[in-house]
Amino acid sequence: MSTTPSTLITGGAGFIGSHLAREFLRRGSSVTILDNFSPQVHGDAADLAADLAPHVRLVRGDVRDPDAWRLALPHIQCVVHLAAETGTGQSMYDAHRYQQVNIGGTAHLYDLLAAAPNAHTVSRIVLASSRAVYGEGAYTCPVHTLVYPAPQSTSARLAGSFDPACPECFGRCAPAPTPESAPLRPLSFYGLTKQVQEQTALLFAAPLSLATVVCRLQNVYGPGQSLANPYTGVLALFATLARSGSPIELFEDGLATRDFLFVEDAARALADCVTAPLTGSHTVNIGSGRATTLLDAATAINACLGSRSPIKVSGRFRSGDVRHALADLALAERTLAFSPRTSFADGIPRLVEWVAAQPVPPPAAHDQALAELSRHGLLHG
Repeated sequence: MSTTPSTLITGGAGFIGSHLAREFLRRGSSVTILDNFSPQVHGDAADLAADLAPHVRLVRGDVRDPDAWRLALPHIQCVVHLAAETGTGQSMYDAHRYQQVNIGGTAHLYDLLAAAPNAHTVSRIVLASSRAVYGEGAYTCPVHTLVYPAPQSTSARLAGSFDPACPECFGRCAPAPTPESAPLRPLSFYGLTKQVQEQTALLFAAPLSLATVVCRLQNVYGPGQSLANPYTGVLALFATLARSGSPIELFEDGLATRDFLFVEDAARALADCVTAPLTGSHTVNIGSGRATTLLDAATAINACLGSRSPIKVSGRFRSGDVRHALADLALAERTLAFSPRTSFADGIPRLVEWVAAQPVPPPAAHDQALAELSRHGLLHG
């Protein structure tokens, strides 16, 4: 793979995609963006960022439309496939749309490549997947070492017991970094669509002679995150609430943990997947390798903003949410020489500064999203 390949980024006008486009431009790559400017993600914005527009080729279109792919693919050496519907809760009551976009859109790509194997110029696919494919992921038990428990039952969570138990002895276990070899047990339809995306990419890699890298991203945050989409981006939501002095609700006991990955680190990792001298197929975790409780995250955002937003630990919980998430980065370090550069302490001020400069989003959007979850029986407590 050339050090400056011609690259197509699907969803390239979005949060991660726009940062990735900037990273490629810094590296001297030719960039094409395919994006449909979905209102749920972009709100009223329907154009590329001003610093990107003069320097990239934009194809306005939807990955569900084969003609959009046909317009975008000529002369492309690498496809970074980011375009997806991403709300875990929303996927449980809007499954058909998630299937069409995430699975159907990906299938169109491989249909077109398979139909003209000697005509296209694509030699590498980088798929942005998600840690959601793991479900709960890895834990350690004092007796049974590394285990992969199921989430606590609804009745146990209603009683205030949130941490999974060892599946062997039913004793206490502690969250551990989840390796790529972990079983895939998604807890949401979104996670299932990402699993199918992964398997599709890996299935076609050898028959179509495509070097393929699947990146399982953790919770990506940072400047540019959608404030219009109430179904994703917990840190952007916390910052928006803290900015207005509104209460910040924490589900369960507030001690659920996430591996928060700064967006520039995510973009750098994805770009390295394109330029690294790799052959065959690879699946790697991309995260910070550090776990942060949601309580600590909300507290840090409040402090950074000088906000007095009350932090309310409600005990409520959503079906499909994992308790703990933490990436094992050993394989990414070996394969891509990847290690995160931006700590949570350094990334939060940059997110908060950006959020503070944005127009205030409609306050009802988050409440409406929770009402939808409740109406579909996915919000408890």
